[in-house]
Formats: sequence, structure tokens, C-alpha cells
Amino acid sequence: MAQNSFDIVSQVDLQEVDNAVQQAIKEISQRFDFKGKLAKVEFDRNEKKILLSAENDFVLKSIIEILQGKAVRRQIPLKALSFGTVETNVSGVAKQTVTVQQGIPKEKAKTIVQAIKTTGLKVQPQIQEDQIRVFGKNRDDLQAVIQSLRQRDFDVPLQFVNYR
Repeated sequence: MAQNSFDIVSQVDLQEVDNAVQQAIKEISQRFDFKGKLAKVEFDRNEKKILLSAENDFVLKSIIEILQGKAVRRQIPLKALSFGTVETNVSGVAKQTVTVQQGIPKEKAKTIVQAIKTTGLKVQPQIQEDQIRVFGKNRDDLQAVIQSLRQRDFDVPLQFVNYR
């Protein structure tokens, strides 16, 4: 009997992130409450980081709300955006780096594999770099694993692909 499998991945479409950032920049440039204030959003596609700069913490929080709203509208899960600490320099300028998470980190992958094993189903999870492949003879067991993982929160957006 043939082995069935599927992959668990965590991927974000970087073009959609870029679109969300461009929409946020456009809204910031048009809003009256940001006129004459430092409010900047930049997306570094190679580093997969969004750099936020603002005149103060209040303006920075407003920029974050705008960015999150645009991300949700573009179907980007907010779990994929990892917000760094706010850095404020002497002149009061607040900066923050937002990292776009691609792939499942090793610690999270181990947690997910453990969760799969606790289901008691006859499947074999295997960590492969930044994704997890799950093998099983019975397709119903694989479906049950997917349902079980969808009900839990692992702080990373999960997609289930290559179901065979």
C-alpha cells in the first residue's frame, strides 16, 4: 500500500506584504494627522523586514495599526509579522523593526511534531528544514492530523500543502 503525505509550511506572499506596505505608505501620506510629522515605512524585501520610523511612540502606534489593517485586508496573517522592540533615540524618534516570518522555526517545528505524536494516530512527522512532512498509510489519519493542528495555536501561520 502506498504512503500518503502532506507538508506543513508557514509561508507569506512577499508581494502581498509589499502591497500592504505601499498601501500603508499611501494612507500615511494622505492623512491630515501625519502632515509635517516624521512617519516612515520601508520594506526590505531581501531581509524580509519592515522598518518603521516615527516622531514619537504615539505616531508609531498609529503606523502599526495602519500597517496591520492593510496586512489583514491583503490576507497576510498577523502571526507572520514579528514586531521587535521599540527603540527611541535622544531626539525622541521611535523606530521599530517588523520581521516577516517565512518557514517554521525549529523550536515550533518540534512543538508541532510533539502535538502530532500526542494525537495517537498512525502517522510519522518529519522535520525538513523549515517545513514538516507527515506520512501515513490512511488518508483519514492525515485529515485528522490537519484538523487537530487547525484547532491549536502555534504562534505561526500554518498551511497544509502537497497532500498526496
